[in-house]
Amino acid sequence: MNLLVSTDWLAAELGKSDLRVIDATMFLPQHGRQARTEFETAHIPGAVFFDIDEVSDTSSPLPHMLPSAEKFASRMQALGLGDGSRIVVYDNSPLRSAARVWWMLTLFGAHQVAILDGGFEKWQAEGRAVESGKPVVRHRHFTVWADKTMVRDMKQMTDNLRTKAEQVVDARSEGRFLGTEPEPRPELRRGHIPGSKSLPYNRLFNEDGTYKSKDELADLFEAAGIDLSQPTVGTCGSGVTSACLAFAAALLGQPNMAIYDGSWSEWGASPNTPIVTGA
Repeated sequence: MNLLVSTDWLAAELGKSDLRVIDATMFLPQHGRQARTEFETAHIPGAVFFDIDEVSDTSSPLPHMLPSAEKFASRMQALGLGDGSRIVVYDNSPLRSAARVWWMLTLFGAHQVAILDGGFEKWQAEGRAVESGKPVVRHRHFTVWADKTMVRDMKQMTDNLRTKAEQVVDARSEGRFLGTEPEPRPELRRGHIPGSKSLPYNRLFNEDGTYKSKDELADLFEAAGIDLSQPTVGTCGSGVTSACLAFAAALLGQPNMAIYDGSWSEWGASPNTPIVTGA
């Protein structure tokens, strides 16, 4: 199974015993939409709903931080996701949140995880089958494991200011990166991590929500000043849209981009972290 699968491919594979489909849609408060409600109204047949806010470290003051490996495994088992599953993730969100769940599943040890190119919007536009209601699932075993080399914390990001061992690429809008646009969370300072580069996640996609070609993606990283053959960390507002950058890097044969999980929700809230505004 490829990292990125088409709607044609998924339609042909639906119903196979080892295939699992996840709706990873999430919204921010300003979107005025409810992801779970929309899922129960219509979703790809057989899909289960992955609640990014709930499958997180709910004791953290930061939004949807990674949960423990044990909590993640427990939630995946309850969703009927287990060892040996081929998993396809999709969303219907302007945040392209499927990439966050792809990253989480990969970090926690799932071996075959793909994203549906174009997501639910493309699926519906093509008139494909949908179903409603809550799915009935059978618990399966999900082995507890975590690859923490894929995640960075504030200390590592602060140390990197000195060592410059890793490139840092920011998936937020250019205005937020420059500090000319307000942050969605008004308590946060504006600007970006010193030395980081800007590559807004929405530039990775075509108008229909599909990922751009590999050549186009490579050109975007190059234009942003990022050499994907070198160690790279993605950051964004709260660790969701930076996963799009990590997924694009994986499509280009570089699967080891880490993500700063706290991202700007943590960095911009601290009174002690250095911040740069402007280009």
